[in-house]
Amino acid sequence: MNIETNGYKKTQKRVLNKRAVLWLGQTCNLRCQFCYFLERIESASHKEHPFMTLEKAKAICSCLVDFYHNNAIDIQGGEPTLYREILELTQHCRNIGLLPTLITNAVLLCKRTRCSELKAAGVRDLLISVHGLGDNYDSLVGVKGASKKQMAALDNIIAEGIPFRFNCVLSKTTLRELMAISELAHNTGARVVNFITFNPFEDQHNSAKLSNENVANYTDVKTYLTPVMDYLEDVGIECNVRYLPICMAEERHRKNIYNFQQNPYDLHEWDYVSWSWTALKPQRMKDGEITKPIDRRTISLESMQFPVALKFATDAIQKLIRTYPHTRAPIEALYREISFVVNTVKQKIGRGSREEDFYRDNALVRTSQCDYCYSKECKKCSVQGICDGFHGDYASIFGTNEASAIELGTKIYDPTYYISRQEKVVEAEDYGWAL
Repeated sequence: MNIETNGYKKTQKRVLNKRAVLWLGQTCNLRCQFCYFLERIESASHKEHPFMTLEKAKAICSCLVDFYHNNAIDIQGGEPTLYREILELTQHCRNIGLLPTLITNAVLLCKRTRCSELKAAGVRDLLISVHGLGDNYDSLVGVKGASKKQMAALDNIIAEGIPFRFNCVLSKTTLRELMAISELAHNTGARVVNFITFNPFEDQHNSAKLSNENVANYTDVKTYLTPVMDYLEDVGIECNVRYLPICMAEERHRKNIYNFQQNPYDLHEWDYVSWSWTALKPQRMKDGEITKPIDRRTISLESMQFPVALKFATDAIQKLIRTYPHTRAPIEALYREISFVVNTVKQKIGRGSREEDFYRDNALVRTSQCDYCYSKECKKCSVQGICDGFHGDYASIFGTNEASAIELGTKIYDPTYYISRQEKVVEAEDYGWAL
C-alpha cells in the first residue's frame, strides 16, 4: 500500500537504491568529536582536506549518471555549504538528472539568503546533523553558539520550503535529549530521523579517543531509544537506526534497524557499486586524476571460488586450535567469523536476482573490513545471517554479552525480512521506479 502525504508517499515495497555520494573535501566549520574524518578535518596538510575543483566534482557527478546510472546524490564535505561553488555544483547535478541532497550541519544557513540560493539552484533536500541541543550540541561539535545558529537555519529552511531530514549520532550525552530531538523533528516537519549508533569508521577506527566515557553501550541506547521510536511511529515520521545489533531493539522496532545488508534497500542510503568508486582516494582529493570507473558487480564471490578458499581456511584454523590450545580464545574468535561467512555464502537465499546477491555479498565484505564480531548468543540466533553483530571497536570496550538470541525456528537470510514491514518515504521523482 502506498500512502500519499505532504508531497511524498510511503510504501512497504523494498527496492535497491540509486543514490550516490560525493566527498568534496574534509574542510569543515565544526569539530564533531565523533566525526569519521576528524583527523583529516583538523589537518590542513592532509591530501583529502582541501576542497576539490568544481570541474573535478562535475566530472565525478557526470560519471555517476553516465556509468553508474545513479539518480540522486548526497553531497558532503566536510561541510558542503562552505564550498565556494556549491550553487553551481547543485545546479549541475539537477541538470544532469542527479537529484542533489546536502549533508550539512546547516550552521551557515542561519542566513536566509543562503537557503533561498540553494533552493533556486535546485537542491532536492537537506540531511541535517542534529546531534544534540543547546550547550550539549555546542560541546559535541566544539563551537560555542553552533546550536543557536542551527535552530535559526531550521526556521529559514522551513520558510523557504526546502524538505529536510535529521541525522543524530547517539553519543552518550545525547541520549537524554533524544525525545526532545524527535519532538523537534515533528514540530518542524522533518520527513525522516536517522539515529546512528557506534560505528567508528575511517579516522575513528581503533581510536584511543573512544571509550566508555563518551560512547554509550547498547543497553543504555535501547532504554532511551525505545520510547523515542514509539513516539516517531505515532506521529508518522520514518525512523531508521543504523548499525545496531538487531536483538538490541524491541521486536516491533526491528523493522527500523538498518545494517550493511539492509542499507541498499533504503532509498536515502548509498548504492554500494558507485560508493565503492567515489570512496577511492583519487575521488576524494583535490589533486590527482579521477580513476577509471569499475562496475564491481562483474566480480562475484563465486567467480573467485570464495567459499572454497574459506573452507580451506576454516579447516586450517580447526587444526591450529587442536595443536595450540593455549591460544584457543583468539583463534576461536577468528574461526567464528570465518565460519559465519562460509555458512552465509552457502545458504544465502539468492532472491532471483544476481543484483541483490551482489549487494549482500558486498555488505558482508564491509562488515569484515570493520572487524564486526559475534557472541556465543549470536551463533544461536535465527537472524545472525542478516545482522552485522558488534563492531570490533565496540566489542573491545563493552564486549558482546548484551546479545540475546532471537529464536524464530528457522534461519533467516533475507535482508528485508524485518524492514519490509516499515513504511518508508518515497519522493515524487522516484514514484516511477520505487513504488
